[in-house]
Parts: sequence; structure tokens; C-alpha cells
Amino acid sequence: MIEPYVLDLQEIDESQLAVVGGKGAHLGALSRIEGIQVPAGFCVTTDAFRRALAQAPSIDDQLDQLSRLDPEDREAIRTLSAEIRRTIEGIAVPDDVASAITGALARLGDEEAYAVRSSATAEDLPTASFAGQQDTYLNVMGPTAVLQHISRCWASLFTERAVTYRRRNGIDHRRVHMAVVVQRMVFPHAAGVLFTADPVTGNRKVATVDAGFGLGEALVSGLVNPDVFTVRDGEVVAKAIAAKQRAVHALPAGGTQEVAVDARRQEQPALTDAQVVRLVQLGRRIETYFGRPQDIEWCLVDDEFRIVQSRPITTLFPIPETDDEENHVYVSVGHQQMMTDPMRPLGFSMWQLTAMVPMHEAGGRLFVDVTRRLASPTSRAGLLDLMGKGDPLTRDALETVIDRGDLVPSLPDAAPGKPPAGGASVPIATDPAIVTELIERSEESVAALERDVRTKTGPELFDFLREAFEEHKRVLSDPLSFQAIMAGMEATWWLNDKLWEWLGEKNAADTLTLSAPDNITSEMGLALLDVADVIRPYPELVAFLQGVGDEGFLDELAKLAGGSEARDAIQEYLDRYGMRCVGEIDITRPRWGERPTTLVPVILDNVRNFGPGAAERRFEEGLQRARKKEQDVLSRLRALPDGDAKADEAKRMIDRVRTFIGYREYPKYGIVSRYFVYKQALLGEAERLVRAGVLAEAEDVFYLTFQEFDDVVRSHQVDDRLVRQRKDAFRSYHALTPPRVLTSDGEAVTGSYRRDDVPAGALVGLPVSTGTVEGRARVILDMAEADLEAGDILVTTFTDPSWSPLFVGVAGLVTEVGGLMTHGAVIAREYGLPAVVGVEGATRLIRDGQRIRVHGTDGYVEILP
Repeated sequence: MIEPYVLDLQEIDESQLAVVGGKGAHLGALSRIEGIQVPAGFCVTTDAFRRALAQAPSIDDQLDQLSRLDPEDREAIRTLSAEIRRTIEGIAVPDDVASAITGALARLGDEEAYAVRSSATAEDLPTASFAGQQDTYLNVMGPTAVLQHISRCWASLFTERAVTYRRRNGIDHRRVHMAVVVQRMVFPHAAGVLFTADPVTGNRKVATVDAGFGLGEALVSGLVNPDVFTVRDGEVVAKAIAAKQRAVHALPAGGTQEVAVDARRQEQPALTDAQVVRLVQLGRRIETYFGRPQDIEWCLVDDEFRIVQSRPITTLFPIPETDDEENHVYVSVGHQQMMTDPMRPLGFSMWQLTAMVPMHEAGGRLFVDVTRRLASPTSRAGLLDLMGKGDPLTRDALETVIDRGDLVPSLPDAAPGKPPAGGASVPIATDPAIVTELIERSEESVAALERDVRTKTGPELFDFLREAFEEHKRVLSDPLSFQAIMAGMEATWWLNDKLWEWLGEKNAADTLTLSAPDNITSEMGLALLDVADVIRPYPELVAFLQGVGDEGFLDELAKLAGGSEARDAIQEYLDRYGMRCVGEIDITRPRWGERPTTLVPVILDNVRNFGPGAAERRFEEGLQRARKKEQDVLSRLRALPDGDAKADEAKRMIDRVRTFIGYREYPKYGIVSRYFVYKQALLGEAERLVRAGVLAEAEDVFYLTFQEFDDVVRSHQVDDRLVRQRKDAFRSYHALTPPRVLTSDGEAVTGSYRRDDVPAGALVGLPVSTGTVEGRARVILDMAEADLEAGDILVTTFTDPSWSPLFVGVAGLVTEVGGLMTHGAVIAREYGLPAVVGVEGATRLIRDGQRIRVHGTDGYVEILP
């Protein structure tokens, strides 16, 4: 069957994306919606594009070169892209293709003016809009000019911006083809863009309309500021009318030009309120048809709206799915767990199955529904207190939602006798033996899991794991463990509050907790200093490690002088901590034990920046500072009125915080230890499916939920299309910024610190570890790319426990996410690093290499000249 080179818009639907591209498919679908007027036209198919390119064999070589270019080499991309465009524009449109196009023009009218618009197959997709990446030409007149502009549209597939965008979205240039939409030109009184959801807040119940005079090109190109109308529930609730001094109009002989708008019209609205409401009603009809919020380009002609484009709004954060129509308020789990990256389906489903509270997924992130806890005044107070101590921005966002009064119902308090959520914990004796017992219990539980899982395969493995998840939750909910965690945290809060009240000293507990015992995370950082001590005496080992790129490097070490000892030291470290990694709450992330090269840059930094015995020395220095601080605090308290009683109470709390604060880090270590066991068992099952020909590769199971993986094991059948869709979705989720608080209307609610006690221009955050430090900012997003010098300040998005080995080599810490008792804060205090967390946009606002001053006591960061 010969594929047609031209299809009328009325013949097209969304199933023909590969033939007519994203824009063409959407316009074909739009033309089928009752009550939606789309200018008449046709689509030049991707078969015509391929037919034309077949006449230029050199294109293949050029595409090979393009695929090999470094994505960061802008100049090389610019040069080669221009060369490819010149090649395509130089191709004569093949006779049979030209004949099909001129025939379609004759049916519509040769003398008409046309809009000629690019429509790539990777365009206007749910996960990547490619908005503005390819070219559009307006008011094109005559068949010869139309053919010429079709060639230009084909060539625009390789504009520098389109090539770069594809590289960033992981799209192969050879997989993308170009169709071209040709439509009768409309000459509007006004034109603009309608968003059926608020593009800033994400609220799905709010629509915004941007409008200007003349062609929409004036708005798209930024020539004028548009009128902006906000519509909710069928009513214009806000509007800002701009002074529209310029407009773009069509020329009689073809093309467009800028013209001045008559001074008397400049501040008149481009649309009436009634027209705006009618336009939004049309937009809701289009949104319903496509099943997601839309970015719609429209024209107003003789009081009738013509729709010239509709694409999904790809920047909106998805909303958790529910089976009701109720209002919901969700809090981000990632901001509490210090991992705001998207998780793969196996990762988030495993966390859901092992968590203590129900969790909802959206955009590859997990959220907890807190609506009912916010509705009751008592539970609300407990929740806000808990959130405030974890992340003040989350608390402020929740208070913003509550204050508006339109989302959260008001419910009566719980019946008397029930403790409020987040209330005081049961008293516990200050006894180090309690921590020892808890750690032994956890180790025994993990050892039993490792022993018992070895014999399980197939469906039996999944049945066993479901039982293991119940044991997992039992360990996690151990009342004694919870009491020990809360004892350390409450003693910290007590000391900070009381020593500020009695002595006027901020965050005094930061120094009192230095080198606290039983802190598995701080021990992990110091232990890597001991590994560096084994390697440092051997220059040949250091040189070898500087060139390591293969995960099998441990076997190669033994061939060098000192290599056996180095290998044993690294292996011993991995035996203890190899289950850890960045983003460790996601079981699919590669662990250090699976990818030990991740640790090599940190080991080399330790070799370069420290001398022998640094771990023991650092721990002892911290211990001495804590003891000295304790003596200082107690002696100053005794000098106060009623001083002996104050000192005795403070001493009890100091003993309490030093007994329990280190244990705060252990439950997470236990969880991740169990996760590593689960992962090894599940990957073993995946490998069996690969050998059986069911899966293409073992890691395909990462894109299935736990239940779906179980189903595949039992049926020996997998939906390859589903796996591909999940991979594409996961890639797209990286471009989304997860909100701290999300509503069922889709609104991403951001909190603020509401502080006026910081210098102008400073970046505000939460003070979590006292002290002030000045140094070079090192903005590091991937721990494997660390390259630190003594005195550097680490700036990153979030730090979970796996970042702790970097903490020993830096002078301060700044993160975008975090709270007073999150892991990064705890370890910063443990190592005595001034730290400010929760600094919105820190990795964007602070440039790598800039000098900054971190005020860890007062909670702000200054960027220095």
C-alpha cells in the first residue's frame, strides 16, 4: 500500500501521530470536537519528509556526527545543525510530493493565504511539548511559496534549540520525523493563548487567558505584554489589562509586519469578560476530550473563536489519583526523606508496601494525604508542630491552605482520652543499654531475613516477601525504638529552648551532641577516612584509582603494591555500608555495593585532604568540644538564680541527648539494609526471567510495581509496551519540581520563611547547625562527581545518609531541602559543620566556585563579591 503524502485535517486523529506529527494529530482531533472551529487545511505527512530526505544520502553521515557530539558543545551543535538545515533546504521537493500538495491547495483555493506550520513526531506530547522548537510561517501566498516554506519547516527539525531539546529529553534524532500542517490563514481581531490550568500554581480549577490585538505572533515573540484574565467557576476573578502598543498584522502581498496600535485602543481589553468566559468553556471542552490540561492557541474572528493549536501543559505536576470527588491536601514524602528525585514504579511501590501510613504516587513521587489531620484542631496542631520541626516551609504551606478555608473541612476534635497525633512520647530511662538492645534486635532481624530469603524463588519468593514486609513494619513500629528516637529529639529541643531562655545562647545543643555514640551515619563518614589511610602510602594505588571507570576495579587492586590491603579495606567498608546510596529509599537506585566506583572520588579527596589517623582525631576533637561545652553551660547555669536546679535539669537532658541522639540514624540504616536484601532477591528473579526469554533485561522490572512483577513471575508474560511507556514517563518526571504541599485541585503550594532579620540579598533557610563559615561553594548534584578541597562548602539539593562521607571533607553545608532533625542536619551537627537547609533554589542561585558565607546559627547564606 502506498502511503499518501497529503491528508486532510478531517481525515486525521491522534492515532496517526507517526504520520502527521503532534501538531497535526491534535488539529485533526480538534476538528472532530463538536462546537470547536479549526481553520480548514491539510497535513503533508512524514512519508513526504522521508521521500525528500532520501534524495540527500549525506544526511545519514551528518546525523551520525550529530549523535556523537557532546551535548554541552554548543558551538559544534550550532555548526552541524546549520549544515543539516542547508542540506534539507537545498533538496527539491520531489515531483509526486509537490503534485499532491498543489492538488490539495487547489481544492482549498490557490489564491488563499496559508499558515505553514511544522509538526514533528516528537512534539505536543504528554511528556514533552517541544513548544517553539520548530518553525511556523504565516500568510504564505501561492503554491510556489507554500512548497518553499514546507522545505523550511522540514529543515527546522534541526534548529539548534530543537536538537538540544531532543538531547536533553533522551530522544534519538533518527526517530523523529517532520510533517507540515498547511491551513487557511485567519485574520483575527485578537489572538492569544488559553491555559486550562494555572501554569504557575498548577491549579486545575483556574484557567488563564493571555490576549492581544492582531495575530498571536506578537504575544508568542514577546513583542507586547498581553492582557491576562483569570477565570474560576465560569467567572473572571482577576484581570490585568496591558498597554498594547504594537501588534502583528498580515500584509496583502504575503508575510507579516509589526504595526503601532492606535493610542486610543492600547489600553482597551482585547476581549470582553463574556468572550473570555466563552473561550474558557471551549477550552474545558477541549481539555475533556484530550483528558488533560491544555495550552491552546486561539484567534477571534467576527466574534467567533478559531482554535489553531492545542497541546498538553507538560510542566504541571500530576495529581494523585483518588476514587472520590472530595478535596485532599497532600504532603511530600520526599521532602521528609531527603529524596525529591522521581522513583521508578518498583521503588515507590516497595516504599508504599513497607511504610507505616498510606501513601499516594504522582509524578514518580510519594505523598501522604493529611486532609483529615488538618480538619481537626487538635490533630492539626500536632501535625503542624511536627512539620515545622521537620521543614518550616511545609508548615507554612499547610497554614496557607488552612487560612484560605476552601479546601479543608472543619471536623470536631477526637473523643477525650485519645492522645493527639504527634503528641508527647512515653517516658524512657536514660540507659545506653536500650540503644544496644535495639541495634541488636535490628541486626538479628536482618540476618534472619538474609538467611530465609535464600531458599525462595518464583511465586514463593513474593509470598515470603509480603510476610517480610510485615516484619519490616513491626521493626519500624517498635514502641521502644520510637521512644528512643523521640527522647533524643525532645532533649535536643529542650536544650535549645531552655539554654536560649536562660543563657541567651542559640542552638547550644549543636555542640553538646558532637561525637555522640552509636551514630551509624557519622561512623560511616569517618570509616572512609580509615580506608584512605590504607591507600595513602602507595602512590601507585592512588594513580590507579584516579583512572578507575570499571566496577571490577577491586580485583585489579591486588596486582599493585599495597593493593590487597586496600581491596580488603574497601570490601570491609562495603560489607558494612554497601547497601547505601544516594536516594536510597528507592530500591531501584544502584547501591555502593553494586557500584563501588561511586566512592572512589570521595576516597581520593580524603587521601588528598587529610593525614593519617584523621577519623580517630576528628571523633576525639568533637568529644572534647562537647565535654568542654557541657562544663561551660553547667557552670554558667549554676551562677544563675535557682542555678543548681537548672544545672541539674540541663545535665539530665545532656546525658539524655548523648545517649539517644545517635540512634536517630539507626532505623533508616536498618530499613536500607533490608531493602538491599529484597533487591538482591528480586534481581535474582529478574535474571531468571531474562534467561527464560520473558524480559529483555533484568532492570525492566524496575518499571513494574511489586504486584505487577509478581504477576509476570506467575504468568511468564510481560507487557513490553507498558515498560516502554513507564521508561518515557520516568524520564519526563525529572523535569518536574515536586511541591512540598499539593492539593487535589493540582495547586502546588509553596511556603515562605516570613523573616525580616536577614541582610538584603541573602538566601534564607533554616539554621540547623551553629557557626559561621566562609569558603568556596561547590555545587554538587552527583556524589560520584565530588572534587573537594579543604575549606569547601557543599551546596546541593538534598542530603540523605549516603552523603555523609563528603561531610568529613567540607567546612559547611547548604541544601535546598531539609529540616532540623533530617539526616543532613544531624550529621552536620555531629561533625560541627555550620549548615543552613531548606534554601529554595540554592543550586541555581549559587554558582559553583563562588565564595559564600554560611550563617548556621541564624539561617541564611550570603553570596560574597
